[in-house]
Amino acid sequence: MSLNRFLKELLRAVIMGSLLFFGFLGYYYFTDEPRFDLIVEDIGTEYYGNIIFFIIIYMVNMFWILFLIKKYNANIYTLKRLAIAIFGNIVLSFIGAVLARIIILNVFHDVSFEDFIASEYLSNYLQPVGIAIVISLVFYAIWYYKYRQENKVKEQKIIAGTASAKFDALKNQLDPHFLFNSLNVLTSLIEEDPYQAQKFTTSLSKVYRYVLEQKNKDLVLVDEELQFAKTYVRLLKMRFEDSIVFEIPEKSSDSEAKIIPLSLQLLLENAVKHNVVTSEKPLRLKVSEENGVLVVSNNLQEKQVVKKSSGVGLTNIQQRYGILTDKKVQINKTATEFSVSLPILTKQVTTTETQEMYIEDKRYEKAKERVEAIKGFYGNLTSYCIVIPILIFINIKTTDFPWAIFPTLGWGFGVTVHGLQAYGINPIFGKGWEERKMREFMDDDNF
Repeated sequence: MSLNRFLKELLRAVIMGSLLFFGFLGYYYFTDEPRFDLIVEDIGTEYYGNIIFFIIIYMVNMFWILFLIKKYNANIYTLKRLAIAIFGNIVLSFIGAVLARIIILNVFHDVSFEDFIASEYLSNYLQPVGIAIVISLVFYAIWYYKYRQENKVKEQKIIAGTASAKFDALKNQLDPHFLFNSLNVLTSLIEEDPYQAQKFTTSLSKVYRYVLEQKNKDLVLVDEELQFAKTYVRLLKMRFEDSIVFEIPEKSSDSEAKIIPLSLQLLLENAVKHNVVTSEKPLRLKVSEENGVLVVSNNLQEKQVVKKSSGVGLTNIQQRYGILTDKKVQINKTATEFSVSLPILTKQVTTTETQEMYIEDKRYEKAKERVEAIKGFYGNLTSYCIVIPILIFINIKTTDFPWAIFPTLGWGFGVTVHGLQAYGINPIFGKGWEERKMREFMDDDNF
């Protein structure tokens, strides 16, 4: 857990602990007045003691929950794993409660450890453990809901992001240098070997025809990519002759297996672009299928003078895989070999990219952000309406000095600003001023 995340969770623990404390205080006021009076008499000790108690319970459970989510992600929602998770929450809550009571009794009440052991009963822990379990279950439910919502958003991102990703893909699929070099080779072959030039032209046309056929697809059959890779390497071999040694399977083990289109071509082109290719140092290219991935590898003999790689080809492949699946593209480099593992997918992801759908998705994202902001404002307002009356009541009961006015005005100002931001209102420039100003700059040809 990073420091920022730790501080964020600590702040949540303080806020939730405060809400629970004042909530129980209000409950005791109506149901158990003697206990209420007892708490109010020493409210500072009671408040800070409860905050320490809640922080310890909250943090041990949060560490456990984050550990489970990192390890299992959505797979935690099986009967066995969920049972283990809840059992872990019970055990950690009990341990945390014991530790918290030791600290509180020792710090605030000067109770020795021996006296603490002698006076402890299991019933002392039923309430805090019960509260911790309820909060944990609520968290599991919220996280699952959030996971489902993120999946829906991810589906929307396929629509919004594929157009951009495919634009980059088409822009970088066939390097201009490759085309330039291919035409140079063709020019030489026409004079030296017309028959070979004819074969070269046929292969070159197949390469570009394949690009045009596959440009609107998210995934293609592995078998199609393998056949295209063979055609592409034939072009390379006409240029480099025996300086390239190529090994590739005839077919995939699964006829329905799919990968990102033109990914093999990008990787093969990268290998030729960044390595020495001579008859003395032949480049050995290999495509193989291993454990659900397609591995493209080559012996490493990097050029000494070469323009620094922009990484566009690999980044392009990684981004397109990132849009369609959680499976990662693995890149491995040793002193003698460079390899890239492409996940083989079995489910076709289909999308229809239109400008209207892209705009609709952007509106959806903007509306979602606005709804989240409004929900946050309502949560803040609800907390304000619950806590401030309790503080005013405590102020009236304990002292004549109106200290409650300070949190009332300070927090009230914060709630007001939060509400204005949530609804997009600028009290100085008016509602929608920011959007109108951005539109003004966008329409200004001299900007």
